Formats: sequence, structure tokens, C-alpha cells
Amino acid sequence: MAAGEGLVSVEYEVFGKVQGVFFRKYTQAEGRRLGLVGWVQNTSQGSVRGQLQGPAGRVRELQHWLRNTGSPQSRISRAEFRNERKIEALEHEDFQIVK
Repeated sequence: MAAGEGLVSVEYEVFGKVQGVFFRKYTQAEGRRLGLVGWVQNTSQGSVRGQLQGPAGRVRELQHWLRNTGSPQSRISRAEFRNERKIEALEHEDFQIVK
């Protein structure tokens, strides 16, 4: 973690064609690549939601990825982020796919 860069936690929900296109798997892989922890799951409304935690700059990178990239076959219409807060320590051990 870069000096002076605090840890943050943020919840997200991504809308569009994000189920049945390996979105959760790609999100988990990108989160792990960036050294983040959290979780991702499908919702019954057809969106994908979860939580991200890690250094603020890395969280911003994954937020950009969730908003603009996603999995190769996904079509993102919008991504919402809420309940961002500073944290003293990570509350998850890994980046998990929740069934």
C-alpha cells in the first residue's frame, strides 16, 4: 500500500447484461489482481452487487473497471457505488464469489 493511502470500503451494484456472461468470475479476478478483498454476487433483479475493500487508489481502479469494462461479453448500462467509508483494517480475507 502506498504511503499515506488509506483503506476504504465501498458497496457497488452493476446493471445491464451482467449475468450469464462470467461477470462475477472476471470481477473476482480483477479484484484479486489489484490486491483487493470483498465479494460479488448476482441479484434476483438481474444485476450484480458486492463490496470492495482495499487501498483507495486500487478501489478507484476497480470502480472504473466495473463502470466501463466488465467481462468481455457483458454490456454495462450503469454502475452505482454507495456507503463508501474509511476503514482501519480489511474486513474480508479474499475476494469471493457469493452464490
